[in-house]
This record gives sequence, C-alpha cells and structure tokens, in this order.
Amino acid sequence: MTGEDDVAYASAVSLLQLYRKRALSPVEVARFLLDRLDALQPRINAFCIVDREGALAAARESEERWQRGEVVGRLDGVPVTIKDLLLMRGFPTLRGSRLVDPDQDWSEDAPATARSREAGAIILGKTTTPEFGWKALGDSPLTGITRNPWDLSRTPGGSSAGAAAACAAGIGPLHVGSDGAGSIRIPSAFTGVFGLKPSFGRVPAYPSSPMGLLSHVGPIARTVADAALMLTVLSGPDDRDPYALPPVDSEYLDGLEGGVRGWRIAYSPTLGYAKVGPEIAASTLDAAGRFEALGAIVEEVDAIFASPRDALLTLWAAGAAKLLAAFPSERKALIDPGLVATAAEGERISAVDYLGADLVRTSLGQQMAAFHRKYDLLLTPMMPIPALPVGQDLNEPATERHWIDWSPFSYPFNMTRQPAASIPCGLTRTGLPIGLQIVGPLYADDRVLRAAHVFETTQPERRPPLG
Repeated sequence: MTGEDDVAYASAVSLLQLYRKRALSPVEVARFLLDRLDALQPRINAFCIVDREGALAAARESEERWQRGEVVGRLDGVPVTIKDLLLMRGFPTLRGSRLVDPDQDWSEDAPATARSREAGAIILGKTTTPEFGWKALGDSPLTGITRNPWDLSRTPGGSSAGAAAACAAGIGPLHVGSDGAGSIRIPSAFTGVFGLKPSFGRVPAYPSSPMGLLSHVGPIARTVADAALMLTVLSGPDDRDPYALPPVDSEYLDGLEGGVRGWRIAYSPTLGYAKVGPEIAASTLDAAGRFEALGAIVEEVDAIFASPRDALLTLWAAGAAKLLAAFPSERKALIDPGLVATAAEGERISAVDYLGADLVRTSLGQQMAAFHRKYDLLLTPMMPIPALPVGQDLNEPATERHWIDWSPFSYPFNMTRQPAASIPCGLTRTGLPIGLQIVGPLYADDRVLRAAHVFETTQPERRPPLG
C-alpha cells in the first residue's frame, strides 16, 4: 500500500492486516489522515473538534503494542471519529448548539466512545451535527454548513453529517453516528457510504436521548465488514443504559460470507405512500434484482402499513419540546428556527395525543413482526431524492412542511426499533449517490449485515471526485 488514496480509503480490516505484517504503522496512518483532514476540512467542514495531540499519542501507544505483540483490542490503531451528540472526555459536547455551555465537566465518555478507546482505536475528533441532531440536514447555528464530498453545493444529510462526509472523503474508516429518524442512514445514502442503525439497545447509549426509543447509535463505514467489526466493539455492555440489550457472544464479522440463497426478500418501491424519483426507483429496482441473481426469492410488495408520519412527528416534536425546555426561553434567538418551530408544536401536544402516537408505534412493530414471519428481509429505496442543495430545508415546499416529508423510508424503522442499513447502489446522472435500504427483523442485525455484504460484492467501488 503506497498511494495516498490507498491509505485514505483503506478499510479498518485491511489496516489491521497491514499492522500485523508491519507493512504500515498506526502512527503513519494517523499522521496521514490528520494531514488529509486539515486539507479537506475547509472544503467540507466535517469536524467540530480535532484532537491531533491525543490521536498521535494514541497512535504511538498502539504502534508500540503492535511491535511488542500485545494488541489490546479489535480496533488497535484504527482511526475512529465520534459524532458531537456523544460524549468524548476532555472535550465539550456542544451538539451543534450555541445553547450548551462549554465550561462544564467533560470528563466522561459515552459508551460508544469508551468501547472504542478500550478496543485501541485512535480517535481523530468529533464530527458535526445539526443542532441537537433534530433534522436530516448538515448545518447548525454553531458550526455552519457541512458539505457533501460528491458535490460541495449539496448537503451530506444529517444528523450524522460530519461522520458521513468524513467517511466518504477518506478521513478515517470508522465513524460513530446516531439515528433518531434516519440520521445514520440518510447521510450514508447521500454520501455513498454504508451505515447501520442497529436494533434499539444493541449499542448502549448515555445520556439518554430526549427522543427516547427512537434514538439508536451505530456505525458508518465504507465497507460492510468494517461496520460489522465496529458493531461488535460498540455493542459491549455498559450499565449506564437500562435499555441496553444483553451482550452477544459472537462476532458480527462471523457469517458475513453466508449469502442469501433461499431467503425470502420483499422489495417495496414506495411502502405504499412514498413518492420516489425515477432514477432512484430504477436503481433500487435493479438492486432488488441483484438479490434475485444471488439466489434469494424476491417478491415486490406495495403497502405494508399506513404512513406513520403524523405519529412520528408527534413523538419528534414532543422530544424537541422536552429538549428546549432545559434552556431559558429568552435564548431562542440562538436556536435553529426550524427546531424552535418543531418544539412549539411539541408544547401543544397533550399526554393523550403522545400516548396515542406511542400506540401507533407499538402497532407498527406488531405489523412488521408479522411481516417478517414471511420475509427474511425488506428492501426499499433509502432516500426518494438525491442530496438536497445546502441551505434548502425542503425538497418540494409546496407539498412539504417538515424534513420528514422527504425522508419517508427512514423513520418507520426507528419506531419499530428494527435494524436497518443504507448501502450504496448507484449514482444519478449528475453523479450523486443512491442508497438501498435493507431492513431486518428486530434483533437480526447479523442478517442485515450478511445481506449487505453479499450485495456489496455486486457493486463497484465508488469514490467522490473530492478525493
């Protein structure tokens, strides 16, 4: 491995192999990626914090361990980033907001950060997010606009905006994101990388999100194997999360090669209610056909459930209201106006209405559990549109009033808590990425990864023109 792009786009799995053979060192990789970060940050604005000193210190320690043959964990020497909604000790977690006081105790790691450190990862820094992760776009009042490496005039999506942009731009192989209504999968689709929203509780979270059971933590990576490796690390136990699932004994890398022959897979082009652009419809239909060629039994289905949009918006707006209630009302001028408006809607929601929305969520989970008695997986388009221009909140302002209106495929599976992934499946004529969503039954994260891995073998490697 000699070329610059070879290092920039190296997978975590391949880096570990190179370290093992002493063909490359963690220090060399860290220095290269930090230099790349410095060069690309002015163009894409993916980071809000860069821990150069800490990353190089961790790289030197990792290099010494590899030389001694005393590797500490699965990610020893592998660069990782942390989304700025998650705690990272020694640095403020400002969550894309001017409301958060940076002058407070920042001595604690979130579970995902802690597990990454324990596994020997080199943490490069913290990635940008829209304010409190409230929307699926890549801008915030605090850090400004994060841009899509495929087209700098486009958003990378959100709320894991910087994580996906950095991943696509070759600034590290592994990135920790979070997903409350699509915030891992939307930017993964918009930037042409792989992102997994695991089953709820698979990755412990702390502090708790105001969005409650909607919010998941998971990996963003350029390869499915890397995401599987990272999920094994992130799913380690942490008693600060009372909703965390029991740890699994197996490795998510195990069984990836098994394929999908004989599996029954449903493909829904619209879920019965979504409007999808023709290029995306064609690309995702072709992707569904690839699964058939791989030996699966693929059946096209239409409506599976009624659109849960109104119930999701009730839960989301209530969470936003709870979030902003912790801050003085006179500071509203500092907040993203869209978040203020959403919280205002939440303030008008009664407890009865909230519980009604929660019952819709329960019913949706029951419907999908019944659906998966027949089907091993569900395929859908991930996004019905390509990445929006920066500064544009709505795709069709005449018919939309909230960002969730242009992301109809994402939020249902936050409500059901199922594992769902976005994997690249093509490009538009203008060169913007298209993503396919793969949804599995609750707790079948390994099944989603296995299907994604075999589909990945049918796709060419795609890199943005930025580098």
